[in-house]
Amino acid sequence: MICDNITVGENGHLYFAGQDTVELAKQYGTPLYLLDEDKIRDNCRVYTKAFKKHFGPGARPLYASKANSFKHIYEIMREENMGIDVVSSGEIYTALQAGYSLENAYFHSNNKTDEDIRYAIANHIGYFVADNVEEVKAVDAEAARVGIRQKILLRLTPGIDPHTYEAVATGKVDSKFGSAIETGQAEEITAFTLQQKHIELVGFHCHVGSQVFAEDIFERAAVIMLEFVADMKKKYGYMAQQLDLGGGYGVRYVDSDPYLDVDKKVSEVAAAIKETCQRLNIDLPDIHMEPGRSIVANAGMTLYTAGTLKKIPGYKNYVSIDGGMPDNPRFALYKSNYTCLLANKMEEAKDFECSVVGRCCESGDIIQEHVMLPHSVCRNDIVAVCTTGAYNYSMASNYNRLPRPPIVMLCGGKSYVAVRRESLADLCLNDL
Repeated sequence: MICDNITVGENGHLYFAGQDTVELAKQYGTPLYLLDEDKIRDNCRVYTKAFKKHFGPGARPLYASKANSFKHIYEIMREENMGIDVVSSGEIYTALQAGYSLENAYFHSNNKTDEDIRYAIANHIGYFVADNVEEVKAVDAEAARVGIRQKILLRLTPGIDPHTYEAVATGKVDSKFGSAIETGQAEEITAFTLQQKHIELVGFHCHVGSQVFAEDIFERAAVIMLEFVADMKKKYGYMAQQLDLGGGYGVRYVDSDPYLDVDKKVSEVAAAIKETCQRLNIDLPDIHMEPGRSIVANAGMTLYTAGTLKKIPGYKNYVSIDGGMPDNPRFALYKSNYTCLLANKMEEAKDFECSVVGRCCESGDIIQEHVMLPHSVCRNDIVAVCTTGAYNYSMASNYNRLPRPPIVMLCGGKSYVAVRRESLADLCLNDL
């Protein structure tokens, strides 16, 4: 199976986290987001252990909230001693509602509003990851107003192309994010920030992209960033305390995707960092990375009920489901690959090629094309889409005025609702 928490029961049903998905669909209805809490915690522990082992006690993985943000996820991150990165006042608010201390929170975004900055500082945000000079000025002004010295990191672009989806490649010189090292703008913003009275510059951040499998992407980024760190030490006498290499490790959506050994990858990045620090004669900064997708993606599965079956002889076939792009827009955005299974007929031969499509009035409402399902697929069968724990719920919308599905957590053989299903009344909650 695509993930090690997916099995087939003796009854021929798909099991996820040891539980019968067909029975879960009956109990909670569809569309339905499932999240394997045990898998999330295990993924956190793999990262935490690898960081301490290879980077030392000052290193910390930070969960990238944008992958999946709701109250209970922050409770899990608190209990697993994970830092977090947040990208909006909404994510900050959600973390606070879950009792997460913002001491270990890093506030990203290329365009924080004045209101965002005030809100974050008022709630004692640990760190800003400042994207540009305007933000540095705004943070300094608000810190001065309330009489504090705010810690920040500067986001830089190292000029790395991860050769991944164009829409999620963020480390190139012409990215909308950060200040480019190559153009001299990174040095300019560093020199400017060091002059601000109400800001403490603690280090630098970069992020090269998402769904990265290439072996040397993080190593190359680390070398470029450390050479910049050494240059700033030489020119300004400033030594970065922290270096954040961002997130982006890939996960398996389909069988052709490789397995990723996190401990091995972290050890390779650590070796490159230590060798570079020695060559440059600088101290090893506290290393951070920001796994998001690789914490929650393989902990997720979405269940749907099949509806219309459309066969066009000589052309193609369609299996329509009771969800679609409002609860998973990633195919529409990125042509993302997914593994689709017929949960109640797992032992039948997969001999029917079709497109699994949503219910929206939109030709682009597609979950996956060229899917092989059993030829007997029919109305009321349960269609499962694997590896949906990242960027499904967090990107969900009410397009076509459809309520968003609930999140049901699976833990230790039991299930419980973490986010309730939206009702039709919820859709009009803010209407006047």
